Order: sequence, then C-alpha cells, then structure tokens
Amino acid sequence: MSIVNRRITFEDYKDKYDYVTLKREAGILEIRLHDKNNHQAPIVWSTYPHGDLSYLFYDVSRDYDNECVIITGTGDKFIGSETLLGEPIPPLLWDEVYHNCKHLQLNLLNIEVPVIAAINGPALVHSELALLNDVVLCSENTEFQDAPHFLDNVVPGDSVQVVFPTLMGPIRSHYFMLTGEKLSARRAYELGLVNEVLPADKLLDRAWYWARFITARSKLARRYARAALTQ
Repeated sequence: MSIVNRRITFEDYKDKYDYVTLKREAGILEIRLHDKNNHQAPIVWSTYPHGDLSYLFYDVSRDYDNECVIITGTGDKFIGSETLLGEPIPPLLWDEVYHNCKHLQLNLLNIEVPVIAAINGPALVHSELALLNDVVLCSENTEFQDAPHFLDNVVPGDSVQVVFPTLMGPIRSHYFMLTGEKLSARRAYELGLVNEVLPADKLLDRAWYWARFITARSKLARRYARAALTQ
C-alpha cells in the first residue's frame, strides 16, 4: 500500500542508465559500475558518469522498495580514471559539473537504507563514492588516491576535501591530497577507511552476506538506523 499516487519503482530506472547494471533480489539492490560501451570493463570517470550517477542515486533514494544497497565496480578497478583537463573548461561547464557533483554526494547520502561498498580494485577517482557508505569492504588489490585534483593543478574538491579529513584527520589527509599518496588496502584498513580486506573472488559474496544480515532486521530499524548514522 502507498499513500501517494506516484512512486518511483525499480522498473522505472533499471535500464535507464548507461554506466551501471542493476539487479535486485529480495529488496537488495546491487549497483555495478562499468564502462558505457563495454559492460565487462571498469567505468572510466568523466563528466558523463559524474552526471549520470547523480540522477541514479536520486532514483534509488526515492524507491521505497529498496531494502539495502550494494555498490561495486567491474573487473579489476572500482573506478578507472582519465585526464579530464586539456583545453580550458568554460565557467558554465564548471557550474554544471558543480551542480552534478553536489547532487551526486547528497543523493547518495539521501538513500534511506544501509549502503554497502564492495570495492573491487583501485579507486583513484571519486573514492568517496565508496567511503561514504555504512559498510566498506575492499579487495586486496584496492588502492586509494586523489588523482584528479592537486596533481592536475586543481584544488581538491568533489567532497574529498571534507571526506578524507573526517576519516583520516587533517594531518594525514592533507598529506594524502597534496602529495598524491596512494593508500594500499591494508593501509586503508589500518587507518579505519575500510572494514574488511578480502580476496577478490570473495568480495561480492561477502557484501551480499552483510546485505542479507541487514535485511533480516526490521524495515523500520534499517531505515531509521541509516537516518541516524547519516543525517
């Protein structure tokens, strides 16, 4: 039963987006990031998935039938990177990038059920998409870096300037962002960025294990735990 005339359903968005494959079982939604033209290759970050995922997370957040969410990547990378800079970017394009980025982060946080990240490899770009979640699992080959900002003459942004100081403290995070440091999976675990480090072939099964554990709790307990822990 719904008390509104219009609700977003899984059918409305399951085939809507170019950079993800979605599946849902027993209310558990798995979001797998991938290349637009090759669904078996890692997503390569650019302004296009930057915008696409901001709208995806909105749809996911408004679908009341989602009970738990898993976010993972494809192949041996969580998010692949390309050089985004070259010709000067016009101010109006930067404004659209900012618009999409703001909603990318806020719509992820507005998902009203627990979110599990299964980081299947290096996350050198927008790693906050993995680290802003409730349960963070990673494979042994995972690395974290802030590649597209200070190393490329751009002020740290896209929320990394907030997320990493919150997770690591100011001294470690400033060094991380200003020097291009790469954090291994084990180092990320030592610093408290991730909960578990797993063999690659065990990662997704472990994410589904915790998703089923979470969905065994009552709907209201899940939804309000997420609200209490994020809002």
